[in-house]
Amino acid sequence: MTFFKTLLVLISLLVTALPAIVMAQESLLTVEDPFLWLEEIEGEKPLEWVSEHNTQTLDELVSDPNYQPAFEIATELLNDKDRIPYGSFKGNHIYNFWRDDKNVSGVLRRTSLEEYQKADPLWETVLDINQLNKEEGENWVYQGTSYLYPDCNHGLVALSRGGKDASVTREFDFVSKTFVEDGFYLPEAKCFVDWYDVNTVIVGTDFGEGSLTSTGYPRIVKLWQRGTDLDQAKTILAGEESDVFVWGQMVLGEEENTLVLHRSISTWEWKNWIVDKDFKLFEIPIPADAVIRTFLKGYIMARLHSDWLGIAEGSLIAIKTTDFRSDDLKSKIQVLYTPNEKSTVKSVTSTKDHLLVNLLENVTGKILYYSLKDTELGKEWVPDEIALPKFGSVGIQATSFKGNNMMVWFEDFLNPTKLFYFSDPSAEPQEVKSLPAKFDATGLKIDQLHATSKDGTIIPYFIVAPKDMQLDGSNPTLLYGYGGARYSQIPTYSGILGNLWLEKGGVYVLANIRGGEEFGPRWHKAGLLENRQNCFDDFIAIAEDLIAREITSPRYLGIEGVSNGGLLVGAVVVQKPELFNAVVCESPLLDMLRFHKLPPGAAWLGEYGNPDIPEERAFLEKYSPYQNLCEGIEYPDVLFMTSTNDDRVHPGHARKMAARMEALGNKVYYWEETEGGHAGATDNEQRARKMALKYTYLLKMLSH
Repeated sequence: MTFFKTLLVLISLLVTALPAIVMAQESLLTVEDPFLWLEEIEGEKPLEWVSEHNTQTLDELVSDPNYQPAFEIATELLNDKDRIPYGSFKGNHIYNFWRDDKNVSGVLRRTSLEEYQKADPLWETVLDINQLNKEEGENWVYQGTSYLYPDCNHGLVALSRGGKDASVTREFDFVSKTFVEDGFYLPEAKCFVDWYDVNTVIVGTDFGEGSLTSTGYPRIVKLWQRGTDLDQAKTILAGEESDVFVWGQMVLGEEENTLVLHRSISTWEWKNWIVDKDFKLFEIPIPADAVIRTFLKGYIMARLHSDWLGIAEGSLIAIKTTDFRSDDLKSKIQVLYTPNEKSTVKSVTSTKDHLLVNLLENVTGKILYYSLKDTELGKEWVPDEIALPKFGSVGIQATSFKGNNMMVWFEDFLNPTKLFYFSDPSAEPQEVKSLPAKFDATGLKIDQLHATSKDGTIIPYFIVAPKDMQLDGSNPTLLYGYGGARYSQIPTYSGILGNLWLEKGGVYVLANIRGGEEFGPRWHKAGLLENRQNCFDDFIAIAEDLIAREITSPRYLGIEGVSNGGLLVGAVVVQKPELFNAVVCESPLLDMLRFHKLPPGAAWLGEYGNPDIPEERAFLEKYSPYQNLCEGIEYPDVLFMTSTNDDRVHPGHARKMAARMEALGNKVYYWEETEGGHAGATDNEQRARKMALKYTYLLKMLSH
């Protein structure tokens, strides 16, 4: 595109945006909320509204010729036996949770390491959720297990009704493969639980009046002895009602385990304690915004989110637990990794002897392993790099506490996932599982491009497109973003995306906007609180860059975001409706002046700000999508997707936004699954329907 063409496009976009700027003064900021009634989740009138809108959306999209083939392909892929059965090391087994067309609700199963490395392992079913649902007349969704180490013969199994975050916890015997009669049992609540020893658990739950924080999560940690009533459990830590939540965990050690307590005093700040045998608490002296990553061989490893004692933010540090109370703490700290402007620590875990650090370098993954060795300066953690393919996304799938074996995955947009087994981090990788190609990637390419945001910051993004793509502005393009909560967006392989979008000529774009942590704490802070508009500006800049490059045009450009990403796409479509012709807004936050009143929204005050504080309400008012909808503006026909059972992001956000857009004369598509929690689905049929609806909508809106 020539300079003059680019200039004309930008002038056109500015002129088109002027009505939105003028009309913003007539927004919902100054009038009473007419759709407050839609916040009543199970109310008769709101559910009638949901039913009517679900029916309208299904009638139009299911009758589209693209829907049924998309549903069948998505169902086949989700039920495909030829998937990688990701596992975890527990005792002498590898455990895996598996769903397919015969196991709709899923089965928890296990096998040996030797068997797992075979092409077709022999699995032993441990817990069949499908059978459990039939026996108990429930719709249990498996949420995970806390295992009793080292043998892992007992576990605390979390089951939720319909996929909510709130769950019921029941003790399970992995030898007899039955729930323990009169074993540990916690009624439905947003809770946490871990083993202290075979007869004691660490628990935080709803103990009754005053036991929860304002977010609805546990405020109190107790030790609960087997054979006693829950109300007899002993309190070991109590937080404040204003906290986000309080929890405890047992940290496994070579000689003995250690009880560690955590109190989340705000979204991104913690206080942490080590508890001795006499239950005396010793506070861990690190900054409140530092994050404890793991414990190993008597050391605590933490990642800094601000400069401390001359150590740069983003650094990974190690301190011996015996040095916490040293008068010269700085001299006791070993800096394990200091990032540069293009790198960050993504995750940290460990095996029996090694620390494993997953890094992002310019949004490409690699893994370092650290070993404790004798050096001239004494005992120090010395790094080395794990042998893996380059230029893709990598992740640590499983590690063994009993040994140094581990499993690591590798993938990118076009290369199917491979799972590697290491007998030790220093060993050569052994490919034990690989995903066969799920779509035809012939003729496709991956590029990393950059856009310039409003404040001059360079924003990278990935693009997957045909090698022979014509730069004529007519390519159907889907731009995906998140931009919050320290969550980095990395290339991943998706058979559904490949079949339902890329094979049909669609272009896919993944945005690495601020608010995430692709480039460390600074990248997150640049989108935090009063800086949230940077996230929206970055996303808009990428959209405008795609248009300026003539990869696409507003007629063919769609955007998608989930949860915080739903807020992202909701905000940018209100601010720049002329840029987009399709918007998929899933499980979104949209009313940013009431999000803290819709449980558990108060948990995110540290991310977004507090609408009850005038200074913070001021910047929330500027972008809150729901309040900034205006009369006289033509918005794209947005597809909203949410769940009645979502107890993480209230469905009222999507309901109210859809209703207000309709009241302003805009068409919307709306789909609310009655089950499924924040994921919006409990089984593969529901997942397939959701995918089919989404891609049918996108093809309908963006095809030629």
